[in-house]
Amino acid sequence: MNPVVKPLPLSGMRITDRFFAPRIDLVRTQMLPYQWEALNDLLEDTEPSHCIENFRLAAGISRGEYHGMVFQDSDLYKWLEAVAYQLSVTPDPALREAADSAIRLIVQAQAPDGYLNTYYQTHPEEKRFSNLQNNHELYCAGHLIEAAVAFARNVGDTRLLSVACRFADLIDRTFGPEEGKLHGYPGHEIIEMALVRLFRQTGEKRYLMLARYFIDRRGQAPLYFEEEARRDGNRSFIWNETYMRYQYYQAGKPVREQTAAEGHAVRAMYLYSGMADVSAETDDPSLLEACRALFDNMASRRMYITGAIGSTHIGEAFTYDYDLPNDAVYGETCAQIGLCFFARRMLNAQMDGRYADVLERALYNSVLSGMSLDAKRFFYVNPLEVVPEACEKDDRLRHVKPRRQKWFSCACCPPNLARLLGSLPSYAFSAGDDTLYMHLFISGDVCAALAHTEVRLSVESEYPWDGRIRLAVHTPGQYGIAVRIPGWCRGYELKVNGESVPSEPVSGYIELNRLWRENDIVGLDLEMPVLLMRANPAVREDAGKLCVVRGPLVYCLEEADNGSGLHLLRLPLNTVFEVRDEPQLLGGIRTIRCRAFRESRSFAEGQLYAPACRADETAETQLTFIPYFAWANRAPGEMAVWIREI
Repeated sequence: MNPVVKPLPLSGMRITDRFFAPRIDLVRTQMLPYQWEALNDLLEDTEPSHCIENFRLAAGISRGEYHGMVFQDSDLYKWLEAVAYQLSVTPDPALREAADSAIRLIVQAQAPDGYLNTYYQTHPEEKRFSNLQNNHELYCAGHLIEAAVAFARNVGDTRLLSVACRFADLIDRTFGPEEGKLHGYPGHEIIEMALVRLFRQTGEKRYLMLARYFIDRRGQAPLYFEEEARRDGNRSFIWNETYMRYQYYQAGKPVREQTAAEGHAVRAMYLYSGMADVSAETDDPSLLEACRALFDNMASRRMYITGAIGSTHIGEAFTYDYDLPNDAVYGETCAQIGLCFFARRMLNAQMDGRYADVLERALYNSVLSGMSLDAKRFFYVNPLEVVPEACEKDDRLRHVKPRRQKWFSCACCPPNLARLLGSLPSYAFSAGDDTLYMHLFISGDVCAALAHTEVRLSVESEYPWDGRIRLAVHTPGQYGIAVRIPGWCRGYELKVNGESVPSEPVSGYIELNRLWRENDIVGLDLEMPVLLMRANPAVREDAGKLCVVRGPLVYCLEEADNGSGLHLLRLPLNTVFEVRDEPQLLGGIRTIRCRAFRESRSFAEGQLYAPACRADETAETQLTFIPYFAWANRAPGEMAVWIREI
């Protein structure tokens, strides 16, 4: 099964899901207004963003000095993209007014030649495009383009698109293979996939060719970052004398020669997503093959069971195969969001359920853990094991926080969360010529344009708590509906109008191609037992440990339910699990309870070590597991995903 498919547009699905709909509504009513206050420096006891003020400085409205990261502009662009998605579904006068004021300010700040970057516009002594390795001009431009396309496509407002096209035209005049142009590429990727989106929106092929140039030129000898360093005196911030000096930027070798996910995890996901986009638009099988190799390496050797990626805080980066520490993990929220971007593009290039499995695992676990239940606090780092005192006193773990933060000086993750959740319909379904593909089991009303008909159906489920999914078909005719059988599922039953459909998944999907009648019902029942998972023995940190999983959800232990000293707990393989519906706990979850054991060795006061004379003393105890995404919404305490096996 290798169809050419397209993701569902946002207008193609009205989400009514009891799990996601309230979260998406929180994005509109709480998260985006809260973030607007942050961008305008209105939050108390929080480091000022200065983002809006930087645009006012660039526009000549204010006087003062630039503050914030060199890429501070991107926070506003991501916020605007998220607003566009919300406005396309639900009118919101307050959000629209805020967005209008931001767009007017951006229009005022743009230079006459189309250039737009508040850092360089407020630092005229610094030369444009002279530090591509570190200074994020093309990264900010990419987020501007993404916001502009989102507003044009979903809101019908093209003011920002005009700004983005003028800047993209300037970039196109500046970069390329021709003599007199810069032969460089960005240190932080995203403009590659942004330019493809701009091409799809405008039909201007120059943008697609520029995206392909940035990808093809990357890592070619002589390395541009080396030339730039000699010319302008730039230097790499980390790994100066190692192989990772340039692979941190995915620039150590040409992209088609890269077979392992390396370097900064967010940059990697954005690059790979751009590679997949360019491959799809230019019919370049070599790029797609490189994407497959990179995805396989990451998913089978460098990804946490929660879908988190990026093992070390040094460079927010991948390290090496099976290096997956639980307490020192970085697992940046943006990296998991980028993984969703990459997985969706791979899914649309090749209808293979393993891509949807990774998308689902990241979305329901390490993406959602990035935000609090009230959508006003955020994790930058998503650990799998936490001891609060260690986070405070062990410098190796200072990047790990036992509670979510109100905001960050580098605030890339909060608006990234908002734009992913706002665009969720485009991840749930894809439309081929004659088949509608269902990837995520999200309740809602769906309208999809196939080659010969417009298909309407509705989905009902209690996913991820329950594996019962029902699709009601509203459009009669001959076409296919393909439903995914998740990789975690060990048993299922598929019925049409109550009659079993004997079939085996092909690449993770069962395609029902038939003459549909109005009000036909497709029923999919996925068995959802509690599973105890092991890690590959090569993952040293998880040797002899077990992880509790149910359906797409990874579960964890918190001190609030199980007391301190989680490292002393041991799970027997034959334990019996009880799944409980807890509507009043953590916004309404299902907990998992089971019998386990706690070590209870006796040591004398002041005794640090003692002879091992017999088997460990243990006492029976009861454990309560909660979904990983819901941890850290109560008093700070210990947390653990992996538990020792008895």
